Amino acid sequence: MESYKRKVEETTQYLKTRIDRRPVLGLLTGTGLGESVRSLAVSAAFSYADLPHFPLSTVESHSGKLLFGQIRDCPAMVMQGRFHLYEGYSPLEVVFPIRVMQQLGVKILIVTNAAGGLNLSLAPGDIMIVSDHINLTGANPLAGPNEDSWGVRFPDMTRTYDPRLAELAEAAGKSAGKKLKKGVYVGLRGPSLETPAEVRFLKKIGADAVGFSTIQEVIAAVHAQMKVLALSTITNINNPDKPNPATMAEIIAVAEKTAPALNAVLSYLAEHVDDPNLD
Repeated sequence: MESYKRKVEETTQYLKTRIDRRPVLGLLTGTGLGESVRSLAVSAAFSYADLPHFPLSTVESHSGKLLFGQIRDCPAMVMQGRFHLYEGYSPLEVVFPIRVMQQLGVKILIVTNAAGGLNLSLAPGDIMIVSDHINLTGANPLAGPNEDSWGVRFPDMTRTYDPRLAELAEAAGKSAGKKLKKGVYVGLRGPSLETPAEVRFLKKIGADAVGFSTIQEVIAAVHAQMKVLALSTITNINNPDKPNPATMAEIIAVAEKTAPALNAVLSYLAEHVDDPNLD
């Protein structure tokens, strides 16, 4: 843990000397959603490859850039691309950027992802506010020695997703002319997509959407005392009785088509994150 903490501190120091404002808001974009932050007025940009100790994104449509700037008047940092367990990264590597955000002073984390719909009331192109999650990855970034300066040993997860941020997201959707749905996200390790039997199981345990990301980062953010909002773009529907094979190209295409609506939602959220109810 000491070596990991040192690497986080070195990356943080590298960035501190190269940005003009400390971010309050952190944004983590998922598959096909890198363009969902067009409203960011960029003041500094870094390739992941140029950052000390930073992992590299290997997934198609994850551009691998860390951006700093403002969305409206809110100082923000945006990750265009994330890291996944299925790429071979450890949980600590997956959440490395969250620890850097924590050291830079980020208080609010908004995570976006592309997910397969399990609830048949969802449709491709829907944006779902994550109300809760189920961790079936078999991994947890808090396993091992605890860094007490980052958070408590046993963080409470009963209010993982901030209700006020969820309310703001609903208002943001209304403002953008798009009704946002709500549901439970289940995280798997991946990368193989779900079998019909697995889909039936996931539906039975209460999941509305499924994906291969988000869980590790959210756990680390809760440990870091950040307020968290997660938004899933539904890219395809998993109906076990009428299975329809999904390709990554199709998933990315739906996510990219939804990105402008997601950008409008994120812009609204950034404008209102200084609401006193979020203190």
